[in-house]
Order: sequence, then structure tokens, then C-alpha cells
Amino acid sequence: MLIDLAQVAAGLVVLLVAGDFLVRGAVNLALRLGIPALMVGMTIVAFGTSAPELLVSVRAVLQDAGGLALGNVVGSNIANILLVLGAPALISALAVTREVQRDFLMMVAVTVLFTGLALTGVIGRWQALVLLGAFALFMADSIRRGRKARTDPDELEGADLSMSGTRIALFTGLGVVGLPLGASLLVDGAVDIAQVLGVSDLMIGLTIVAVGTSLPELATTLMAAIRREGGVALGNIIGSNLFNLALILGVAGLFGAMPIPAQMVRLDLWVMLGAALVLAPFIWAEKPISRVWGVVLLLGYAGYIWALTQIGV
Repeated sequence: MLIDLAQVAAGLVVLLVAGDFLVRGAVNLALRLGIPALMVGMTIVAFGTSAPELLVSVRAVLQDAGGLALGNVVGSNIANILLVLGAPALISALAVTREVQRDFLMMVAVTVLFTGLALTGVIGRWQALVLLGAFALFMADSIRRGRKARTDPDELEGADLSMSGTRIALFTGLGVVGLPLGASLLVDGAVDIAQVLGVSDLMIGLTIVAVGTSLPELATTLMAAIRREGGVALGNIIGSNLFNLALILGVAGLFGAMPIPAQMVRLDLWVMLGAALVLAPFIWAEKPISRVWGVVLLLGYAGYIWALTQIGV
């Protein structure tokens, strides 16, 4: 058991480090090749920060642990709003700007779409293609809107115009090699823990793996709260949740069918949808998420974890 826990911890560390290396290497390679900074931000950075969840989900599907893949994404989306936004709000109220309204509506639409597809009982090939189609529409709209904006390369995560070609190759190579290694360690350890404890891989995915793969978002949001850049924090969460459902489960579904556990239909899907809708009043009224609401969000997440333990998935 201790070995399995160490394996999960090691997998998370490798995923986080490798994801960071991949973003840094790929961003600087793209800028060196003359790709516009705006396009780098909306494609390479977004993909790089979602790569850990993607590799974990694909690996889980290939090991016939579809519940782990589903739990990873659904649990991460719940944690991203209730935990990742709740905790930083205790440090400083998170400002909400009108600019995120369109992306928020898209996130809610994708959440509703995934919920509807999940009610068919499985995320298989055609459901995956529908999710990927929704992701393509989101990216097309983002690119169209992005052409009207300007992005400074210095504002991109991982951008360092002075980075040498050798370092670019090293960072990119370490990221490409480290991501599948970290995913393998994490999934193998999580599956073994589930077997030892006699719980489902869904439960492990909804808790240990979901929180672990949400650590980058938590770190980013905490720093944004400290710097009083709440708009950055909220935009990060909205984009991450949309990528999780549309891209990650869309790609994972191409590698194998993921049956939807009855437990997910009873509780998790609706908690995920409810958590997304909780943000609506703040976004439309452009009111900050205060410390009081941060406590409410954290209590909501604690209540959800308690409900999971009572159900015993």
C-alpha cells in the first residue's frame, strides 16, 4: 500500500514537472519558428497544461480502467470550481470581469452536452467525436476572437526569448518522455490502491487523481489571488474545465469505450453541473468571489467528499 501511494505521488510529481517542461520547450520552439504569440497561447500552452490529464485518461482507458479516466475529469472539474476557486478567495477576493462571459457559456454548454452523452450509458466512439466536434467549435471561436487581440510573448506562460536551442530541445524532450512515464506511474498506483481498499477506480479518480491533476490550476489560481488578478484565475478554471470534458474525454473515448458508472449518474454529474452554474451570478453581476463565498465553496467541496464516503463508490 505504501509503495502504491509513493508511486501515485511520484507519478503526480513527474506529470507536473514534465507538463511544465513541455510548455516551456514547445512555447519557445514555436516562437523561435515565428508562430504568433497569440496562437501559441491558445494552442500549445493550453494543450501543454492539459497534457497530464490527457495522458492519465488515455492510459486508464487502455488499462480497462475507464472509471478512473471519467473520475479524473469529472472530479477535476468539481475540484477546480469548489476547491481551486474557494481556497484562493480566502486570501483575496477574486475579481470577475465581463470578458469571461462567453467562455463561461461555452463551458456550461459543454458540461450539459457531456451530461447528456453520459446518460446514454457510455462514452464511446461517436460520443467522443461529438465532444471533439464541440472542442473544435470552441477553438475556432477562440481563434476568431483572438485575432482581434494582441498578445505580448512576455505574457505567455513559459516564454523566454533568450532560451537557447539546446535548452528548448532538452525541455521539450523531457516533457515528451516524462508525461507518459508519469501517467503510467500514477494510473498503475491508483488502480492498485483501489484494489487493495476494495473501492472502485471511479472513487480513486474522483478524489486522489482529480485533486492531484488539479494542482497546477490551484497553484496558478493562488498566485493570481496573491497578485489580485482574479480574472486570470477564473479564466484559467473555465478554460481548464472545458478542455477536460471536450478534449480529454473526447480523445480518451477514441481509444476505448468508457461505461458510465451508476454512481456518476446519481451524484457526480449533477454536482459538476451545479458547481458550474454556481459561478453564473458572479459572472453576470460582475461581483467578486469574496472570502465568505470562498468558505461556502470549500464547504460545498467538503460536503461532496463526505457524500462520496457515505455512498462508498
